[in-house]
Amino acid sequence: MSKSLLKSTGLVSAMTFLSRLLGFVRDMIYAQLFGAGAGMDAFNVAFRIPNLFRRLVGEGAFSQAFVPVFSEYRTQREPQELKQLVDQVAGTLGTVLLLLTALGMVGAPLLVWVFASGFGDEPHKFALTEQLLQITFPYVLCICLTAFAGGILNSCGHFAVPALTPVLLNVTMIAAALWAAPYFDEPVLALGWGVALAGVLQLLFQLPALRALHLLPRPRLAWRADGVRRIMRLMVPALIGSSAAQINLLINTQLASTLPTGSVSWLYYSDRLVEFVLGIFGAALGTVILPKLSRQHAGGEGEGFSATLDWGMRWTLLIGVPATVALMLLSGPLLSTLFMHGEFSAYDVEMTTRSLTTYGAGLVSYMLVKVLAPGFYARQDTRTPVRFGLISIGANIGFQLVLVQWLAHAGLALSTALASFVNCILLYWQLRRDGVYRPSRGWWVFGMRLIIANVAMAAFLFWAAGDLERDWMSVSTLDRLLHLAWLVPAGAAVYALVAVGLGVRLRHLRGPEA
Repeated sequence: MSKSLLKSTGLVSAMTFLSRLLGFVRDMIYAQLFGAGAGMDAFNVAFRIPNLFRRLVGEGAFSQAFVPVFSEYRTQREPQELKQLVDQVAGTLGTVLLLLTALGMVGAPLLVWVFASGFGDEPHKFALTEQLLQITFPYVLCICLTAFAGGILNSCGHFAVPALTPVLLNVTMIAAALWAAPYFDEPVLALGWGVALAGVLQLLFQLPALRALHLLPRPRLAWRADGVRRIMRLMVPALIGSSAAQINLLINTQLASTLPTGSVSWLYYSDRLVEFVLGIFGAALGTVILPKLSRQHAGGEGEGFSATLDWGMRWTLLIGVPATVALMLLSGPLLSTLFMHGEFSAYDVEMTTRSLTTYGAGLVSYMLVKVLAPGFYARQDTRTPVRFGLISIGANIGFQLVLVQWLAHAGLALSTALASFVNCILLYWQLRRDGVYRPSRGWWVFGMRLIIANVAMAAFLFWAAGDLERDWMSVSTLDRLLHLAWLVPAGAAVYALVAVGLGVRLRHLRGPEA
């Protein structure tokens, strides 16, 4: 195992854990103050729309197009050419984002109708969502430029600042909920202004680190520059391919808006828990692995490229499978402990548990996509993931047409999970077909050990959790918290002990040297 890769992944995971922990505090405060009513439904839709653009343009397509080209320039070009690329991309991207932000604010009514047409039956809810979207949409400009800065820092091996940046979002939004909301006639409007302010703070936080690397951009508009044109060509297909899961979630939001009030919020809280686990390791690993794969491809290191993918998949399964099992088994206890306060009722917990269990079933596939997709982007192939992204979106819609009739909002969540498995399988199959990934020895033995260890952990959690409804819903928050505080580490210990007892060792997860 490359020590530098594991160290970088650990650093990003630790920073992400801090951010996600604050995110949970934020969501607990939201549940306490706003519950799962019409106001939170409006905010969740309004925030999800710019968040989609962030993931598509910023952390999704742009990063996956920019990082390989930046890595190539850094490896094969002179420093002044690298700085010129940064200046040109900053100016061109900034111009596009300004236009996009203006269009988003002017077209807010249309966007709300596209993504939550069911709100049209409730004029106040629709108008509130529209107002919130106009407030939050400038976040797209700031956060996409933040992702640009983060891509530079990550490619240069400086992972801490980009990983810590989301903390500012959560701190700002917590402050908005606690101290600004009481001053608004419509309290959730404070959350919208918190989002806008957080975007500015996150961008400013990146600038000192860029200056230290002598890569602080002086923006220049350069549509015809070679590097910019290459990034744009790579970016267009990646807009769909890299973010199929997010598009699926927005399709869910649209359909959920036609279901009973609360459905959008139940899906939101479910998604937050899944994203917590996904961000701590899956997204962290994807952040670290893309620059590594890009350097290996640029250097013609075919064996190293395959070994890095193999390393990423082994670690993903080692952590992702037990996380999936635990999240599904403990969905009720987790939700009741974190959110069942104030306006968030036991009924809300029950409904959210249904969607979290089905969302959670796809956790390991969401994590694997974070590892497999960079295998294409590092080779500057964005067309293949877009094909598979479109297929998975089509599969999601097909699953929804069937499942929502019987499972309502939980059917939407299950459709997303199943579609992610479709995407994951297709990506893996194509990497094997292209010959760029060749599994190392010992996969069958490794897989059997993981299966046995996960069965043992599941049996322990099922026994130790007790009657989930009677034992968890009827006791105090402190009792629930104390029970979770020993149950989760105990389950992890059972898994680790059985895995080690069966022969799983860190040396079996060795990858390429950095």
